[in-house]
Amino acid sequence: MHTLLWWAVGLVILWIVARVFLAITSFLLHVLLIIAVIISVIWLVKRFAA
Repeated sequence: MHTLLWWAVGLVILWIVARVFLAITSFLLHVLLIIAVIISVIWLVKRFAA
């Protein structure tokens, strides 16, 4: 029973860590995507303005 409890706790902790990791990864990907879009827009504006 005790070992089973530790397994349950371990799984819950792993699940939380995985969720947090996914959330951070998703957030970072969105930030990178926004930065890439801004850079390409600036590049296009400079190209057409010149």
